[in-house]
Amino acid sequence: MPAARTEVTELVTGMAMLGRFEDPRAAVAARPAEVANVGDQVWDRLAQSVAAPAYRQHVHAAWANGRAFLEAHQGLRGRRPLVVEWKGPQQAPGDEVVPADLRVDHVYLVSCKYLSQILFNASPSRLFDHLLRGGPRRASAGDWFGEVAPDAYQELYAAVRAELPGDLGLPPYVADIAPAHRAALRSALSDRQWPPALAPVARQWACEVGRASAARWRMALRSKAEQEALLWRLLRIGSAPYFVLGTADQRSLRLRIATPWDWRQGYELRRFDVWGDEAGQPVVRWAAEVRDRAADEPRVVEGHVEIRWSHGRFAKPPEAKAYLDTPHHLVPGYVTIA
Repeated sequence: MPAARTEVTELVTGMAMLGRFEDPRAAVAARPAEVANVGDQVWDRLAQSVAAPAYRQHVHAAWANGRAFLEAHQGLRGRRPLVVEWKGPQQAPGDEVVPADLRVDHVYLVSCKYLSQILFNASPSRLFDHLLRGGPRRASAGDWFGEVAPDAYQELYAAVRAELPGDLGLPPYVADIAPAHRAALRSALSDRQWPPALAPVARQWACEVGRASAARWRMALRSKAEQEALLWRLLRIGSAPYFVLGTADQRSLRLRIATPWDWRQGYELRRFDVWGDEAGQPVVRWAAEVRDRAADEPRVVEGHVEIRWSHGRFAKPPEAKAYLDTPHHLVPGYVTIA
């Protein structure tokens, strides 16, 4: 079940596009037939959320974004839609690039994005080795940390094992830890910060993982074509244009996301760089320099990837969470709609 805030931001945005209600409460009370795929339980929850003070700001922003899309020249141009389909909590079938939450009149795809810089949450192998490509993929041979930085990983584990109580029954080698050991390690290392005695070795491990992961990424990014295609995947630029309606950094976020065809007409990729960062956890930074063809000047889009255990230290295999550091409205290919 999606969070209440998610339901508010997505469904209130869609109802505002209809242009026939004075305010969100009136729209929810009417349960408009034009808004499809919404069950009675969702409508009941939405009525409570829209009336709750905790969601007042989200309701206001979503309503304003939906109305703006209705009137926008690059949006509906004042034409009231016949149907607004809500994707809801179900997973999209296939390998979908467009993160759409709403589909308007079977044509306009809309993503409702609020205060999030997250682009992707994938396995490290899928990102660094397979460049986020769709289709069948060779699975990673094992724990990513053990693959790219085995010595630093073992040194970290040995330091952890020496620091923690001996009654945990931990094996001497990190490759031999079982699910029960992982649960014990997760519990013992639940604080956000590493214990002071472990901080230096943890930092050294993080730097080595970041450096080695960046090296693996560079090996996969051998050609300009591969770099350009990865940049499009990172930025969620796909074969179909779509819109992003939300908020970010105290401002409204109303964007049309270009297709690769549009992108190449407006921009040229000059270089794509990746490097490991010296941070408290494994981090790989990336930056793309492009030429704006119309202005004939360079523009840069930047981001970073955090590589961390899922569900706590040593608990589950690592995941690679990709973030966008450049403000959305300054990203080449993200066009502010009016």
